[in-house]
Amino acid sequence: MTDSRTRQADALVESLQREAGGKLTVFLGAAPGVGKTYSMLGRAHEQLRRGVDVVVGLVETHGRAETSALLEGLPQVPLLQREYQQHALQEMDLDAVLARRPALVLVDELAHRNVPGSRHERRWQDVMELLDAGIDVWTTLNIQHLESLNDVVMRITGVRVSETVPDAVLDRLHDIVLVDLPPRELIERLQQGKVYVPEQAAQALQAFFSPANLTALRELAMQEAADRVDNSLRETRAARGEGNLPLRRRVLVAIDGGGQSEYLVRVGRRIAERRDAPWTVVTVQRRREDDSTRREIDAAFALARRLGGEAELLHGPSIADALLDHAAHNSVSTLVLGRTRERPFARMLNRTLTQQLIQRGAHFEITIIGTPQARARARRHGLSMPTLSTGRDTVLALVATALACLVALVAERWVGLYDLSMVFIVAVVVVAARSRTSAAVMAAALCFLAYNFFFIAPRFTFAISARQGVITVFLFLVAALVAGRLASRLRMQVVALRAANRHANARQVLGGQLTRAPNNEAVAQAGREALEQALDAPAWLRIGADTSTSGSAAPGDTDLAAADWAHRHGQPSGRFTDTLAGAEWWFLPLLDGDERAIGVAGMRFPRSAPRLTPEQRQLAEAMVDDIAQAALRTRLVADLEKAHVNNETERLRSALLSSVSHDLRSPLAAMIGSADSLSNYAEAMDASDRRALLDTILVEGERLDRYIQNLLDMTRLGHEGLKINRDWIGVDELVGSAARRLQRYQPDVRLQLDIPSTLGPIWVHPALVEQAVFNVMENAAKFSPPGAAVEVQARLVDGELRIDVLDAGPGIPDDERARIFDMFYSVERGDRGRHGTGLGLTITQGMVGAHGGSVQALPGRDGRGTLIRITLPLLQPHPADDPDDS
Repeated sequence: MTDSRTRQADALVESLQREAGGKLTVFLGAAPGVGKTYSMLGRAHEQLRRGVDVVVGLVETHGRAETSALLEGLPQVPLLQREYQQHALQEMDLDAVLARRPALVLVDELAHRNVPGSRHERRWQDVMELLDAGIDVWTTLNIQHLESLNDVVMRITGVRVSETVPDAVLDRLHDIVLVDLPPRELIERLQQGKVYVPEQAAQALQAFFSPANLTALRELAMQEAADRVDNSLRETRAARGEGNLPLRRRVLVAIDGGGQSEYLVRVGRRIAERRDAPWTVVTVQRRREDDSTRREIDAAFALARRLGGEAELLHGPSIADALLDHAAHNSVSTLVLGRTRERPFARMLNRTLTQQLIQRGAHFEITIIGTPQARARARRHGLSMPTLSTGRDTVLALVATALACLVALVAERWVGLYDLSMVFIVAVVVVAARSRTSAAVMAAALCFLAYNFFFIAPRFTFAISARQGVITVFLFLVAALVAGRLASRLRMQVVALRAANRHANARQVLGGQLTRAPNNEAVAQAGREALEQALDAPAWLRIGADTSTSGSAAPGDTDLAAADWAHRHGQPSGRFTDTLAGAEWWFLPLLDGDERAIGVAGMRFPRSAPRLTPEQRQLAEAMVDDIAQAALRTRLVADLEKAHVNNETERLRSALLSSVSHDLRSPLAAMIGSADSLSNYAEAMDASDRRALLDTILVEGERLDRYIQNLLDMTRLGHEGLKINRDWIGVDELVGSAARRLQRYQPDVRLQLDIPSTLGPIWVHPALVEQAVFNVMENAAKFSPPGAAVEVQARLVDGELRIDVLDAGPGIPDDERARIFDMFYSVERGDRGRHGTGLGLTITQGMVGAHGGSVQALPGRDGRGTLIRITLPLLQPHPADDPDDS
């Protein structure tokens, strides 16, 4: 039941996410000329008659009169003129469409490229931005332009389509319209010149538009439309809680850069799509690849990301171990890999990758993909001897053999060593430790021949006179091969561990710095420094709308446009991407848990680096994700602190307003009664009685003034938190002002001030802190015996200002000491015991807390009286807030 509800929730979330933006409708056809644009324009006229705000963003008529006629009457956004190689080209004005914000926009030919210099390289990227802006889009697409079908179309037609659309774009699909035309009718239209001009039509009929090709493409289009409808129905039923969908398990596609990587990626995408499963493309790096292999892997990873999958680089000495370990820890059910090379000896020993996976991967479904080209290449490799990849390995094997012969000769003549096989074995081990396995095999063969020729009797021949000699050289060859293999495996393990260690160290250093970062400025600074150190490239970060940091370099205007796009859309942009690829910087969005961008990170790699290595991309993405999580943490902490302050503010405000109803009536009643007596009976009273009534009015008025002062202080606790308008003020001036004010209200109070002259000024809100000190001193004066002094002491302790107020009163029991800061503390020892609102110390705590400080109630000296301690941090003003800088 829980799994069913979870699946239903996931389906609902996906449905809501798809409905959140604009709706995408694709008019799908099997080939050019079937009438996709004509059908789209006809339906657009129907929408316009219904009152829908329809505009034409871009429609390519290709000179067809019928299509041009349908354009009449439809509102159109003027096209943008661009110059390219001395040609004036027209392109859709994306910004104008976004500013116009129609309900529906028509964008023809989804797979086409934009004019160089446009914001996006591909037109489908413009469509995605329109959808993200909440604008519905109608577009057209031929089946051969779908990325995952690229190889299938190549096998059917013999033509490699260069303009493709990632399948992930169709995940935003709201509706699909299959525009179909039988192959015979399409060929007739082609012959009549309704699709291409006569010269192009004749060429197309001989190549792409053959009846067999059109029939196969038509079947593909129907199958794609049926699959999309089936996926939509399955998601709808899941959202309603109907049906029993299987648990989604991940598909893992393994590539090796051996010539069929992109083909495997496309096949893996189709398998994952049929199973409605997430999928990942991985490669296991055991040694340093050559340039061609690295380019192929980079291209395959980029293709996987365009198709909606993930790409990850694995490390390990054994490909089988790395794949099975990754599969076991990432909920993988299906392994997809290419057909490995057939080696007779490896097959007999069950050492091929596929055989290892089949033997050890009992819990996984293993799909082995092969192509005719791969099979022919495997046969050619099986009939040929293995060769070394580089001349460096050959030179290393020859030099090691020569040095081994020289060392053996010296050891035999001058040291008296007769068993010289170990010298040559050491040479093989050295070669294996510094190069690859093929070099170790060559070194073992050369050392075997040299050992036999120069040091086995009869010398200077390859003949062996004794049976023991044959056994010796044979065992030597076996030992050399085994030692070389072990040393080579150890070297690969060391290389893999070093790569993983660099990755882990970089993230560990970044994690330590981010842990200590208290705000977004510190997070951005720490993240930038860590990225520059790990990737050896200038970095730039922006968190939120204002917090940005840059080191030795900063993005220019073009680069900042790419950064803004990455921030708005939550997708990479700039160099190494298809969006604003002309920028010099590569930008990655900082995503929160809901895939919303909270910032952007940029890195500028040298122009000499044409592409990113998988290690660089994986490390950068991992570090940017760590930075995003740290920024999210600081934001959540700030929000929690703000909420805490707001709650405390509301609590204090409510407490004060509640106290007004019953604590301010007492002085008002006394004042009104005294004034009424003077008004009605003044002439009948003597001077002393009138003076007593006036004194009552004065005392109660001053008492009321203190209550109102507290009320005015609390009005500063607004809905957005206490407004702290800081300024510099001396500690002696602050405490002296509170003391003079208290003595004005209570002339008999004795104050003993201990304020060192060495104390400097502090950066606080003077009025609020003075009121806080006054409230504490007034509370202490109430409970001190007549004639006893209230001591006030100020000191700097551990970088903070500490103000202690000590009275000589009866003190407060331990179990009640913390409660004196509560609202309406009504025990006789509290500040309501003698004409108080019960809020003096509560207000003090709020004012001091707003400054980041604290208030404590401690036992007095020798267990007598109470010590109230105010602690304030010594803050420094921001340069923009410092009045001395103005």
